[in-house]
Amino acid sequence: MVAFGKKLKERQIQEWQGFYLNYKLMKKRVKQYAQQMEVGTQDRRHVLKDFSRMLDNQIEKTVLFILEQQGQLASRLTNLREQHDALEEMPEISQITELREAYRAVGQDLLKLLCFVEMNAIGLRKILKKFDKRFRYRFTDYYVKTRANHPYSQLQQVFKHVGLGAVVGAISRNLHELQDRQGSYLSIYDPPALPLQDPVVDSINAAVDRLSHSTNFLNFLAQHALIMQEELPAPTDERIDDERYHFMSLLLNLANTFLYMVNTYIIVPTADDYSMSLGAAATVCGIVIGAMAVAQVFSSVYFSAWSNRSYFRPLVFSSIVLFVGNTMYALAYDMSSLTVLILGRLCCGLGSARAVNRRYISDCVPLKIRMQASAGFVSASALGMACGPALAGILQTNFKIYKLTFNANTLPGWVMAVAWLVYLVWLWISFKEPSRDIEEPPASSSETVENGALEEGKQPLLITSEEKQEDDEDPEGDGSEEAPEESRKPATSIVSAYRLLTPSVKVQLLIYFMLKYAMEILLSESSVITTYYFSWSTSTVSIFLACLGLTVLPVNIVVGSYISNMFEDRQILLASEIMVCIGILLSFHMIIPYTIPQYVCSGLIMFVSAEVLEGVNLSLLSRVMSSRLSRGTYNGGLLSTEAGTIARVIADATITLAGYLGESRLLNITLLPSFLICVASIVATCFTYNSLY
Repeated sequence: MVAFGKKLKERQIQEWQGFYLNYKLMKKRVKQYAQQMEVGTQDRRHVLKDFSRMLDNQIEKTVLFILEQQGQLASRLTNLREQHDALEEMPEISQITELREAYRAVGQDLLKLLCFVEMNAIGLRKILKKFDKRFRYRFTDYYVKTRANHPYSQLQQVFKHVGLGAVVGAISRNLHELQDRQGSYLSIYDPPALPLQDPVVDSINAAVDRLSHSTNFLNFLAQHALIMQEELPAPTDERIDDERYHFMSLLLNLANTFLYMVNTYIIVPTADDYSMSLGAAATVCGIVIGAMAVAQVFSSVYFSAWSNRSYFRPLVFSSIVLFVGNTMYALAYDMSSLTVLILGRLCCGLGSARAVNRRYISDCVPLKIRMQASAGFVSASALGMACGPALAGILQTNFKIYKLTFNANTLPGWVMAVAWLVYLVWLWISFKEPSRDIEEPPASSSETVENGALEEGKQPLLITSEEKQEDDEDPEGDGSEEAPEESRKPATSIVSAYRLLTPSVKVQLLIYFMLKYAMEILLSESSVITTYYFSWSTSTVSIFLACLGLTVLPVNIVVGSYISNMFEDRQILLASEIMVCIGILLSFHMIIPYTIPQYVCSGLIMFVSAEVLEGVNLSLLSRVMSSRLSRGTYNGGLLSTEAGTIARVIADATITLAGYLGESRLLNITLLPSFLICVASIVATCFTYNSLY
């Protein structure tokens, strides 16, 4: 990946060179402002006014040129329309072919203009972000709010491109009419829309899709997966994506995601009963549940590395290991062995291929549908999280076949073993290994956490991995456009990756650790707590956990569609942390008797707030993390995964250790670390608040 300044030079249309935003000049001006403010020759108010005027002039130059080019395209389309009308009376094949080629020529020129608009939009976003970061001031918010909604807004031409949409529609419609003259009266506006097989229109639509990339619920969910995209993909990259894409292989990856999440949570309602049936204390369920997370700490690393070479073989290995692990989990009952039970869960954790699932979407799904695929990944995770406990509640039976026992404790293992065996057969028959005879794009931050890592894109001025690359390569803003090769290399170990973390990134990882710890405490000890205080049955616990899981997608809809458009990410972050803290405080058992409404309401507040916090936290994390951590095996996503997984391991161990003090003290003892970590994260957030964007 090269710096944006160099890429801008490479992608510029030479005859239009004087009409681009002068990105290099504005970078130098930002540096000059910083130097002048350091020595006291400029104040902030003057800098803001001067830079606003400079941006206005640059945008005006670019927008007037865009309007001029739109007018020329419109004039050419008007002339072609007259020729088209003449052909309606006396159609000739040769003239129809010539007219179609003329429309395609206009389409090619439109592609050039779309690329011009895209480059300037990205340049504007990047220089605004650079100004914000240098001066620790939300200039972007001020500039966009004052310019975007003004009746004489020129910024709208860059980000809304309404006039260009009309040109796209004219070209598409006329090419559609000229494609088939066999008596069809349908147009592109009539449902169902007829597919137009024309490479020019396909290229135009792809360019419009990139240019129209804006915040909505689908984008919110897609970025939940922390699968980042190149903001300026080369045309060859899009062609390569199409060649490597295989729908059934994508479906298999999403099925793997769903089954693994079901596998993770299906044992939670019955783990305490299973432990007691083997002669252990109910609180040993913490070790049984956490064993899977312990193994995942290691499996995340080797699956991340393995996905550099293959996707099919890791998925096959994952399925076999999960089949064996679930079989061991089910057989432990008849063997009366707690060791076999825990080893079975460890085996399941060693089969966690979520790193491969994300990497496949990042590398092998075309850009035009990568958003939908990423949203599908998060939806599959959320659905699996809800289905696991619900399925456990259904499997309430007891019978024997020969010497094998099938009951509420063993059936989750048997059901998942059969599911993974069926999945393995489907995988073997249907998966298509993508070609690797071409140079692969860099791996994105692909390994996030268990129930999906919500990452939110907030407004049209979305900061992407390219922008982080720019800041890392030119931290001083001196206009240099290439960094030494060493500065672009990905981290080669966990230690080297950790050294690249800034204080604000460490705070984000602390927040991630906290929310995962709190959620794991709530979920893993739910069966023990509700049995002790309320005498709930396994079915009741299953319903409670399934209802919690079902809140994930509705909460994401509200946050992605509404809340994120009304407040800054860092405001939502701090408010969510406070709500998690309130939920933890309400969960404590004080002097008054512990009631079901208190437990359910406090658990719901804690869980929902943690879900909101997770998404916003990972959104901010992606914006402040070094670009060297956006690719390679030891990437930012892997660090997030490890932080969350370690939090789960410690939480489950806390439950087991606290159990030795008695079930009556279990609730308060396990909640106390959650509360202390939450308070620490709130304090850390307050200290780094101004550096969060």
